[in-house]
Amino acid sequence: MTIVPVCPSPIMQHETVQMAHGAGGRLSQTLMQRVFMPHLNNAFLDLLDDQAKLDLPSGRTAFTTDTYVVSPVFFPGGNIGELAVNGTVNDLAVGGARPMYLSAGFVLEEGFSLTELETIVRSMADAARKAGVMIVTGDTKVVGKGQCDKIFINTSGVGIIREGVDLSCRNLQPGDSIILSGTAGDHGMAIMTSREGLSFQSQITSDCAALNGMIAAVLDAVPAIHTMRDPTRGGVAATLNELAVSSGVGIEIYETSIPVKPEVRGACELLGIDPLHVANEGKLVLAVAAEDAERVIDVMRSFDHSRDAVIIGSVVNDHPGMVVMRTAFGSRRIIDLPLGEQLPRIC
Repeated sequence: MTIVPVCPSPIMQHETVQMAHGAGGRLSQTLMQRVFMPHLNNAFLDLLDDQAKLDLPSGRTAFTTDTYVVSPVFFPGGNIGELAVNGTVNDLAVGGARPMYLSAGFVLEEGFSLTELETIVRSMADAARKAGVMIVTGDTKVVGKGQCDKIFINTSGVGIIREGVDLSCRNLQPGDSIILSGTAGDHGMAIMTSREGLSFQSQITSDCAALNGMIAAVLDAVPAIHTMRDPTRGGVAATLNELAVSSGVGIEIYETSIPVKPEVRGACELLGIDPLHVANEGKLVLAVAAEDAERVIDVMRSFDHSRDAVIIGSVVNDHPGMVVMRTAFGSRRIIDLPLGEQLPRIC
């Protein structure tokens, strides 16, 4: 009997990404079949066409895109893959849309670990399943060593906006309550302390999470929300300033009402950074009529990621276009936009 030797899969001959993995040949096909498809497979992606043919329900369509370059790519509480999925899901959800379909484009550095790549892809698949969305199309490119930092991911998303919902940064009205869904600055400080090798008694963990389930429940309970935003780069401070300018109103917030974890506050003090300027990846800022605020908070607190939801301020007629904080000492100070990017490559 003749024994025919089994040729190992070409991808298994390498532990890292090769330039040939992006060349469209045999190694590209093997990368797709051995790393991407086992985790991301669905009826749309399995066809391996150059496009996904989607049947969308009737109604207004929301579309968003974002590119993720976070460093390090693995951080306490998540990695670049689930960050990409959750970030795009949240960008759709805060517009009142039900997220449905995502695309994913990968730029890989030659020499990047294939084991780490598969871990990232697996986490993207898990995040998509938890959020109830499908990754239906994608692309992979490989660049030479030193031409990108390990892995960059672009995700785009499509969702259907629910009927009767009108969320806009121009909708704030004097008397509205400003609600923050939880503690400020968790993601940014998780990245920064990991990057700088700082250690504390309690590890700072990213708040990376998809919020579409919680947002849908809030809109079920109170459809007349005026605006929702996820305070990512620039943190709560940047989001509130954008809302104040867009709506031509003033916003007043209360320092003693803003929840910040002790370890996050300690890291911010050590680094000389205001927690309000630090990025979040699983938090929500919204404005709603004061009479509906407690109902919104009750719904939020029924979800793990927003159990610390609280009113942090209100919309006022004074100082239009500005955000002012009432401090713990009774004084007032302006909360402005940061002059530059304090924490580069935070998402």
